[in-house]
Amino acid sequence: MVDLIDVPAPVDGPAPTRTAALRSAAAYLLYRLDLVLCVLWLVMVAGWAVLPGVFSRQDPLTGVAAERLRPPSAHHPLGTDQLGRDLYARVVHGAALSLQAALIAVGVALVLGSAVGLAAGSLGHRAGELIMRIVDVLLAIPALLTALALITALGFGTVQVAVAVGVATAATFARVMRAEVLRIRAAPYIGAARCAGARGWWIAVRHVIPNTAGPVLVLAALEFGTAILFISTLSFLGLGAAPPAPEWGSLVSAGRNYLNTAWWLTTLPSITVAVTVLAANRIARQLEHRRG
Repeated sequence: MVDLIDVPAPVDGPAPTRTAALRSAAAYLLYRLDLVLCVLWLVMVAGWAVLPGVFSRQDPLTGVAAERLRPPSAHHPLGTDQLGRDLYARVVHGAALSLQAALIAVGVALVLGSAVGLAAGSLGHRAGELIMRIVDVLLAIPALLTALALITALGFGTVQVAVAVGVATAATFARVMRAEVLRIRAAPYIGAARCAGARGWWIAVRHVIPNTAGPVLVLAALEFGTAILFISTLSFLGLGAAPPAPEWGSLVSAGRNYLNTAWWLTTLPSITVAVTVLAANRIARQLEHRRG
């Protein structure tokens, strides 16, 4: 006869359940580690913009001539520039201008593009098609070129750059908003509201706009990183805040003449911009995935 090996039955109780739950939570955190790091980075950058004095005690505008072009060290984490100003302090204080401009740009694009898309989806077929052909023309032109043309008319400055970027990227919002409006208008409850005697403006306010808000807001989150990149690019070209105000794009531009002797002047602000844009896009993609 062959001896049978008894397999012990699983022990019932809360301990294995807690262990399995902890393992599952740890695996989820490891899987989502990049998302957690992105959130923490954006929280820190937001802290720079709101409370820069908490993160840096150095004056971003005053330099010490004896400490000019110092490499990164314990006293100056990102080094100093050609005037002896602490680069970390300038990056921290520059976050306010860069993020403020990005928020203004996304807000302008959101409001303007949503209004155009709502009009194109709510008006008659011919009027809607005419509006969308104009939107298609704007989409065919690179947004950066459109922003440059608008800055020529609006003038230089952070707010002007933000408005120009917002207008240049509004066409994307218009297309998404129109598609959502057409989808919502075909829903059965919209027909029921019309049969009940509801007016067009009431249907738009009560049903269409609330139900189209989700995809448009997700698009706004996606465009936030792009707005930071566009604004930094225009600031690099000298179209943003006037010196000596710190702005991320202008910091990169100011250090390009010292690449051979002070690599940190351009490299570290550029990394800051790149990480911020990538973090914003990562979070926006997660929001898009959850909604989808």
